[in-house]
Amino acid sequence: MPKRILAGKVISNASDKTVTVLVERRFMHPVMKKTVRKSKRYRAHDANNSVQLGDKVQIRECSPISKTKSWEVVEAS
Repeated sequence: MPKRILAGKVISNASDKTVTVLVERRFMHPVMKKTVRKSKRYRAHDANNSVQLGDKVQIRECSPISKTKSWEVVEAS
């Protein structure tokens, strides 16, 4: 099964080798026909501690690294 890749913004890098990424998605509400924004936070593994606050990153699904981490940083821009 292919691994999902999501794009988001780093909102925290306080933990060692871990970043919190805010991923926002937009979709049309089925009844109201209005564009709705929903966001979710993912904790991702950053092995080199190279990502800073506010960076745009891509994260990829991986096998669980800890209780809350199942994503890894693929690319930072």
